[in-house]
Amino acid sequence: MNFKQLTYFMAVADELHFGRAAERLGISQPPLSRQIKQMEEEIGATLFNRGRSSITLTQAGERLQIRGRDILNRLDDTRLEIKRIGQGAEGRLRIGFVGSSTYGILPNIIKSFRASYPSVNLSLSPMNNAQLHRRLVGREIDVAFSRPALNDPDFAVKKLMDEALIIALPDSVDTGSRRVADLRRLATHNLILYPEYPRPSYADVVINACQEAGFDVPLRVFTMDLQTALSLVAIGEGVCIVPESVGTAQRNGIKYLRIEPEIARTALSINYRLDEQGVHVRNFIAVAQRVARRLF
Repeated sequence: MNFKQLTYFMAVADELHFGRAAERLGISQPPLSRQIKQMEEEIGATLFNRGRSSITLTQAGERLQIRGRDILNRLDDTRLEIKRIGQGAEGRLRIGFVGSSTYGILPNIIKSFRASYPSVNLSLSPMNNAQLHRRLVGREIDVAFSRPALNDPDFAVKKLMDEALIIALPDSVDTGSRRVADLRRLATHNLILYPEYPRPSYADVVINACQEAGFDVPLRVFTMDLQTALSLVAIGEGVCIVPESVGTAQRNGIKYLRIEPEIARTALSINYRLDEQGVHVRNFIAVAQRVARRLF
């Protein structure tokens, strides 16, 4: 039994009249009758009781009508589901991100995307740049928020924002009324850097910026991610140079100072594969750029 035969059977079962069923299907009656007869022979069961003036369903026909209606409904549901996925209204999107992107822009992008596409399932995974690169290449994620941009000829990169670096330090450090940091005063503090590996990384951006500003970073402590670095700052282990947006979220045990003159700026970018054809990625990139333009 094939789908065409099932469609023919359902028309006859609903109409209980070959002529009306043929008209409904847009075919003549003889080929319809032949298809039903062939179907009965292939199945090995009589589906209709054929009388002189009427036809009725046999017990086998009644059961097939029930199952057939379920099959056709499932097919319609599947067709609609696939169409909605193709239009970007349903499906899933896998997002990788560096920890600093969660301050400010990423939550706004996620909120805006969910408002426009509430039925798309989002998978969110924090990673460092090396992991983002590897998983984007391996098609384990669809888009990646990185700092700095991922350098790969197979990736498209859209810069979302550019911001200054500031310093996070323990609130136990007496800075008086100053809101600006002097890097020379940091020589007696550990500089907490992240990630520890792989390198080069954001840690090297900070080290290079400090060295170009004439500060050689004598005391270094490495950790794996931003959240751990901030925890170490909060307990007094040292200071940490972070993107300016990190300072928008208050955290117990930490205060933030500007660095003047600026030692460097850092850009947050969204990356995706050049061969990516999925409508979900295109929609997400459009939302991300729209949010970035509004905020920055």
